[in-house]
Amino acid sequence: LAINALESATVVVSIALLPLMALLVWAIAAFRIRAGRERRESWRDAIAEVGAVAGTLPWLLLVLTPRDGEGAVQLVPLVDLAELAAADPRTIVEQLVGNLMLFAAAGFFTPIRFRIGPGAVALGAAAGCLAVEAAQYLFGTGRVASVDDVLLNTLGAVLAALASRPWWRNRQIAAPAPVRSSG
Repeated sequence: LAINALESATVVVSIALLPLMALLVWAIAAFRIRAGRERRESWRDAIAEVGAVAGTLPWLLLVLTPRDGEGAVQLVPLVDLAELAAADPRTIVEQLVGNLMLFAAAGFFTPIRFRIGPGAVALGAAAGCLAVEAAQYLFGTGRVASVDDVLLNTLGAVLAALASRPWWRNRQIAAPAPVRSSG
């Protein structure tokens, strides 16, 4: 199952930029450590921030790249997925994996960086997906703006968030110190 030239170029460029992303993580963490933040927290936050952006941006650019054809809107849930079942294997893989991956990096890294759970990831991913689908339609990209894409993008983000659960921030918040009465 080969992928097309644009997808291949996106993957190659993303891999080629990994050293730059590692340098960016180091610079952010070093800046925070010099500013007095705890070392482990600085590294965790820098990795999560860069990972969320660097892992999502290439796919966003890919899905906003215009294609030949007439754009359309599909607002009835599960219609595109039902039609996809009859497609060739390459199309099925591209559509399912591509849609699950779009916000997966953001879904994976956001709960590591912030104290949020899968529900907040789902809401954020759904809002981001709606914006992407609207942009695809409004910018005339020749793509189908589909509610099924929103469902799959959101599912991918939530599954990735659940996969990152072992690295989520400690959910226990220290209890406030007792107030002493003066009297």
